[in-house]
Amino acid sequence: MSTDGLTMMLVTEITVTLITAYFFFKILFTKKHEEPDSFSGNDDEIVQ
Repeated sequence: MSTDGLTMMLVTEITVTLITAYFFFKILFTKKHEEPDSFSGNDDEIVQ
């Protein structure tokens, strides 16, 4: 493999890895929203 090809491959792999890690940690450490349960109003209903 030529030097240009190796450089392009490494830059692409590192870029994709960094973007993936960024979004993974962003989702992992995001605080949960205190939203009400959308099904809490259905607790009294009997499902047959």
